[in-house]
Amino acid sequence: MPTYGHTPGHQSLRVRTPKGEFVLCGDACYLAQSLERLHPPGVVADREAALAVLRRFREMHTRGARIMFGHDPEFWKTVPQGPQRLG
Repeated sequence: MPTYGHTPGHQSLRVRTPKGEFVLCGDACYLAQSLERLHPPGVVADREAALAVLRRFREMHTRGARIMFGHDPEFWKTVPQGPQRLG
């Protein structure tokens, strides 16, 4: 899915599984607190687009999607690692 803002062509991956929806957001949302505070990445091509993406991620999260933050070491400690399946 297009998630412009960080860079003009940035994309994230939205995956729907029997166990739920997951959004691999890459550099569009570095940390969990980025989503909580609506704080865009440090480098952005378009700040308003980056904020719009964060608002969309927040809405998806509210509806039950699991947001997979691109660079959050604390978040990744909570994610099952292979060969365990996430979805």
